[in-house]
Amino acid sequence: MKPISTAASAMPRSGIRVILDLAVQIPDAIHLEIGQPDFPTPPHIVEAAHQAMLQGFTKYTPNAGLASLREAIAVKVSRENGIPATAENIVVTTGGMGGLFSSAAAVLDPGDEVLVPDPGYPNYEMMAMLCRARAVRYPLSDLAGGFQPLLDALPGLVTPRTKAIIVNSPSNPTGSVLPAATLAALLEFAQRHDLYLISDECYEKIIFDAPHVSPAALGDDGRVLTAFSFSKTYAMTGWRVGYVVASPELARTMVKLQEATVACASSISQKAAEAALAGPQDCVAAMAQAYARRRDLVIELLRSHGLPTYTPQGAFYFLIDIGRRGVPSEPFARDLLTGQKLAVAPGSTFGPRGDRYIRISTASSEEVLREGVGRLCRFIDRLSSTTTSTSTSTST
Repeated sequence: MKPISTAASAMPRSGIRVILDLAVQIPDAIHLEIGQPDFPTPPHIVEAAHQAMLQGFTKYTPNAGLASLREAIAVKVSRENGIPATAENIVVTTGGMGGLFSSAAAVLDPGDEVLVPDPGYPNYEMMAMLCRARAVRYPLSDLAGGFQPLLDALPGLVTPRTKAIIVNSPSNPTGSVLPAATLAALLEFAQRHDLYLISDECYEKIIFDAPHVSPAALGDDGRVLTAFSFSKTYAMTGWRVGYVVASPELARTMVKLQEATVACASSISQKAAEAALAGPQDCVAAMAQAYARRRDLVIELLRSHGLPTYTPQGAFYFLIDIGRRGVPSEPFARDLLTGQKLAVAPGSTFGPRGDRYIRISTASSEEVLREGVGRLCRFIDRLSSTTTSTSTSTST
């Protein structure tokens, strides 16, 4: 039998999902590995979907999405994100991941290179591989520097094959929010080297101490593709609906890609998305405030155990430094799961610069976070004691 696709077989799995698959076999494990809001989808959104089903709205939609939803999204991004848009700039996608993949597939050819953050979302590399392109990692600063892009390192990574750069703010896995000046510098870099800029803004509404800025609002000349999602903003992860804002030419290309792959986003989910945009937004603010309280709780818990920390400005993730324990992040995460029944994401899945960290999600209740972070800190304390004892024994 002939071999299967080399791109698909060579693509690594996300370490987040590897740990999740192990953790679901442990009934009483605490799950801090996956970004899954613990809030229910707001009732008015659920009711809109229910009414759509009752009214028989269960058929295909246009590949680009419902015209009414695209128009509502265009109003939203123009008003709230400062991105001038009409419906022809909008493509409704199967979640944020569908939007990111279609964005990558619309601009990348085999052999192209795309710059991705390190540490950064592992699916960026996976998407590049499926496009037969190569992900080249650009470094972010360390924990003390707040995980900001090291701008001086970018020019040295550009080759004749470089086609695009991916920017993520608020960030998964770091929780960092990029200031307008940094985003302007990244956009200028993309313009100078004639690169597409794919902006992952799926956590745009989960911000705490800094405003969210869209690079496309800073003077886009048609090279920026901006991916958004309803998943995290409205606790709609299972509904699988997001959208991309792009130039009309790129949007038309993405529509063809969707026709060949998913046809369209769920019609029911699209009607739910319309209700999300048109309905009350106090649910969004309430969830963001809860995530801010949870962030502060985690900082307090980590500091009480003497662990280095920082203050994420958005999203609902923490990178926790385990580098001084001398254990790579993947075996650390596996041992933590088997020993403490606590699931966390190994930092190595986010890139080489992430291997000294593990990532936890703060999308769980304060009670779960107290117990989970407590288990983590006890595990680190015991690991440190063992390392110290071994070191002392060896030196004597």
